[in-house]
Amino acid sequence: MKLLLDTHLLLWAAGQPRRLPAAARKLLADADNELLFSAVSVWEIAIKRGLDRDDFQVDARVLRRGLLDNGYVELPMRSDHAVAIDGLPPIHKDPFDRMLIAQAMVEGIILLTTDPLLAQYPGPVRRV
Repeated sequence: MKLLLDTHLLLWAAGQPRRLPAAARKLLADADNELLFSAVSVWEIAIKRGLDRDDFQVDARVLRRGLLDNGYVELPMRSDHAVAIDGLPPIHKDPFDRMLIAQAMVEGIILLTTDPLLAQYPGPVRRV
């Protein structure tokens, strides 16, 4: 199964695995699952680190390289993902999270999240 990690799960998986919920650790450890990260998450991390947010202090370049070196597959941002946002209900206002939802829908992959608001979207979202 293809799993797209939301930004916080991605940060925890890469640098603070003890923060991952048990259900997420189990899914990430399953060799049958293909783990993906979005260019959108790397963009979000770079922007929020530049704003000096305490929860986004990782270097996006180092994170990206580490993810690729550990077998994660990068999902690029494309225009079909961008236009899919138009059809989303206005549940969540965070543009990065909305883009992750749109990517998961267009690609037919599961978005993993701990965010209860994000998990309200219809479609391929799984709260862990």
